[in-house]
Formats: sequence, C-alpha cells, structure tokens
Amino acid sequence: MEKTQELSRRELREEIIKKLYEIDLKKEFLDIDSEYEYITESVEGVLGNLHKIDEIIIKNLVNWRINRLSYVDRAIIRFAVYELYYTDTPYEIVINEALNLTRKYTDEGDSKQVSFTNKVLDNIKIYLKK
Repeated sequence: MEKTQELSRRELREEIIKKLYEIDLKKEFLDIDSEYEYITESVEGVLGNLHKIDEIIIKNLVNWRINRLSYVDRAIIRFAVYELYYTDTPYEIVINEALNLTRKYTDEGDSKQVSFTNKVLDNIKIYLKK
C-alpha cells in the first residue's frame, strides 16, 4: 500500500488511539496492519503487553476502576503507559500528547477529564521511576 501523505507523530498517535478504541469496543481482534509501521508496531505493542499495561494502570487509579474509564480514555491511557514503559519517548512528551488527545476527544470543556488523565499518568510516571 502506497502512502498518500506523511502523518505527523500526533496524527499517528491519533490513529493508534482509534485502533485501540475500536478493538476494545468490539472486543475482537481486528486487522491492525497500517501503511505506517509506527502504528502497526505500537498497536501490536499495546495488545501484546495489555496485561502488564492494565496492571500498571490499575495500581495507579485512585478510587476508580479501569472498566469505568471510557473506551477512548482507556485507549489514550493504555497507549501512554505503553510509551512510558516500553519506549524511550520522554515522559513529558508522552503525557503532553495524551493530554492533547484527551482534550480533543473526551474533555467536555471543563478540563476535568484532562486533569484526571494528567493525575493518573503522573502517578504512573512516579510509579515507573521507582
């Protein structure tokens, strides 16, 4: 498949979140191949390490359960944890990108969801540095 245009890293992250959302929502394995290697590798990385990623999230949610997160928020946080734990991407970039995605897709204008996601990812960042 020929790439029609190059996507920015932010656009690639959005596509990853959309794939993770769809897989979680439909509860079935979908075709995760993409014309962009970064998307395919990232989605495979999250799915291949889902148990560990969810374990990290669960340990760092305060008075909240992972199944109470919306599908989109769960996808955003899962991908952020994957990047924090399994890649060399600086945590500032990972968290900032996750907050931008939250702001775009799930925040209702009151910044509550952005604050929630920020707190969870900050807890995870501290937990992973131990």
